[in-house]
Amino acid sequence: MAENTTDDGIGTLISRLVEDAKAFAFAEIAVYRARLMKAVADYRAAAILGVAALILAHAAVIALLVGIILSVAQALGPIWATVITVGGALLVAGVLVWIAVSIVSAKGKAR
Repeated sequence: MAENTTDDGIGTLISRLVEDAKAFAFAEIAVYRARLMKAVADYRAAAILGVAALILAHAAVIALLVGIILSVAQALGPIWATVITVGGALLVAGVLVWIAVSIVSAKGKAR
């Protein structure tokens, strides 16, 4: 019959188990962190280009609204042109928010 040649007690074995579990947990965290950093690096350029596109689209909308104000100002004056353009823009924004709230509340009721 083979005897255990090591002289480790239960306390030593539990201590090793705890240390091994800690090392395993830290290694798993390192793996997930490495995967996250790779994903961030892969999508960084796309995110930068997307933000640049949003900034340009925002500038285009502002230019469109200024153009509408200048066009309407010839007929109604600058104050009324501004009031009409801002009111129209706020109306469109309100409708978009209403649609978004409707979609979110419909998704909430479906759960």
